Order: sequence, then C-alpha cells, then structure tokens
Amino acid sequence: MNDFWLSCGHHLLDRDDGGGLLVTDEFLKAYLARPELAPPPDACIAERTLHAALLLNPRRPVTARELASIADADARENWALMVGFRDRLIGHKTIEAAYLDLVRHGVGDTPPLFINQLVHVILRNVLDGCDDPFVLRAAEMFFRPQRLTVHGGSLIAADEETVAGASPQSVSPLVAMLGLPPAGDVDVLNEDNAASYWQRSDLFDMALDLTAGRRGLAALGEVIGKWIHHLHALEVTIEPLAEATDVNLIWYVGLDAAATAIGDALWNEDELDPAARERIVGLYRLSFQQPEVVLDKAKGEPIYLLLAMTPDQMLRMKPQNLITGLPIAQLETVS
Repeated sequence: MNDFWLSCGHHLLDRDDGGGLLVTDEFLKAYLARPELAPPPDACIAERTLHAALLLNPRRPVTARELASIADADARENWALMVGFRDRLIGHKTIEAAYLDLVRHGVGDTPPLFINQLVHVILRNVLDGCDDPFVLRAAEMFFRPQRLTVHGGSLIAADEETVAGASPQSVSPLVAMLGLPPAGDVDVLNEDNAASYWQRSDLFDMALDLTAGRRGLAALGEVIGKWIHHLHALEVTIEPLAEATDVNLIWYVGLDAAATAIGDALWNEDELDPAARERIVGLYRLSFQQPEVVLDKAKGEPIYLLLAMTPDQMLRMKPQNLITGLPIAQLETVS
C-alpha cells in the first residue's frame, strides 16, 4: 500500500476502535520542534526550562506564571498559543473531536496554521488506503490555499506556497526531520504522471485541473463526501454539476468565503456581474441518504455546495463550513 503525506505526522498517532485519531506524546513533541518554540541560543532560562520539561512530558500542565516568566514577548505569545492548542487536543478523546469543538465553538486565538494541520492529519486518516492520486490531490485543497489560472482553456489549481517558492519545511518540521527534498517544478496531474504522486505528495508540487466536467472537481466531491461521513457519521451523495441551470438556492454552503458571498448574493436575488460568475469554480448538489436528519426548513430541498475563487484568483477552502453549514442537527458524532 502506498503511503502519502508523511509530513502531517499521522505515523505518530494511534487510532481508537471507532477509527478516530488518538493524540500521542510523540505527536505533541513534533510541535515542540517548530522554529517558533525551539528556544534560540539567547533564550531566557524560563523558556529553556519549559521547553526541556515539555520534551520530557508534553502533557505536563503549564501555569500562567510559567508563561509570564518568559522574557521575550513574541516567545511568550507563541508559547501561550501552543499550550492552549495542546490543552484542546489532550482535552478530547480524539483529534477529530478536538477539531469539531474548535469549529463549532470558536477557534479563538488558535492560529489558522494549526487548524489546517488538524485538517491535514484528519484527512490522512479519512483517506487511508486511497489509491487514487486525483482524490488525494483534490484533498490538498482542504488545507492548502490554491492559486488558479486558465491555461489552454483549462482551469488549473496550483499550490500557492509552491508557486510562490516557499519551502514546505516552513510549514512542518517533520518535513525537515524526515529528510524530504525541496519542491521542484509544478506539473499538472494526469494519467501519465499520476504514479509519481506517491513520491511527491509532501512536496505539493502537482497542479490539478478543475475544469467543469473533468476529473478534478469529481475527485473533490468524493473527498467532501468522505469528510462528511467521517465527521458527521452520515452517508451523502455529492453530484458535481457542469452548469448552474435550474438551481434554487433554498439551502447552500459556501466552501470558501468567496463562494459564500456569491451564494448570499444569489439567495438575495441580487444580479451577479459577469466577473463574479466567472469566479465560480464548482457547484455540487448534495443529498443525504438518511433524509430524516435534515432540518425541517430544508426537507425535500436540494442542498448546494459552492466553490469560488477570489478576484485575485486565490481559492481558500473552509472545510469547517461542512461541519457548521449543513441543515442537520449539530450532534457530537465524533467523541
């Protein structure tokens, strides 16, 4: 079986009987290797002592006094954010439960980077055993911003950090720890080069064709369905639509901020200018295989999912909207 996304740290985690991810000391220690937390040579004794103590016991309680005693203000803030995030993780049975708590009750000061890392490792769990590189590449959109461009009549999504030349090592210390090579040239994923995805999955250097009616959008729909099933314990059917005909947005979920704004405008019957319409990347129709879970105001109505890019051609998916935005009772389905 091919492995992928080693940089998310899934190999440091355990699973419970229900398939959820269990936080381990090894996983917590990986955060202590982040450059924001590794004490520099001139760090104060309080910071060095705290770091050493947590390396010995990453679940050790940290007091407000210990944090306040760190001399450097930036380091003090970084440690406060990290300790708060760690406490969220170890305060729940699974990583999935911690993520649900964050998105349902407010992320607070949790850095977006940490939220994306949770999405990354949860999706690695969701897609364990997947042998389709197109599905895996589509899943990257859940936790990594994409830059879109039209090339040869096709709409192509490429990883923003890779296009900008940022090193994956700045995202996860595990990349450096595992000795993964730096990203190279960006190739558009196709049948001829798909087999190379397994060696390149942590480089995020393969682009995806999101042209309507092609495999990319269908693959993303498959990921959406698996995400909903894992976190809501519900079976859904996701149908990608080639065009927005006979679409009545009684209930819709924007998969990103740009799509939500477009959906709101359509729901309010505002006229969309041509430029806004061109920013719509994908449209899906969702149906629940257990219709009894649907809230009364949406029963019998199609549910649409919208995906769009910003005016500067960026796409930043918000998978949390699939947790909070669907017309279902918000039950704690993952403990």
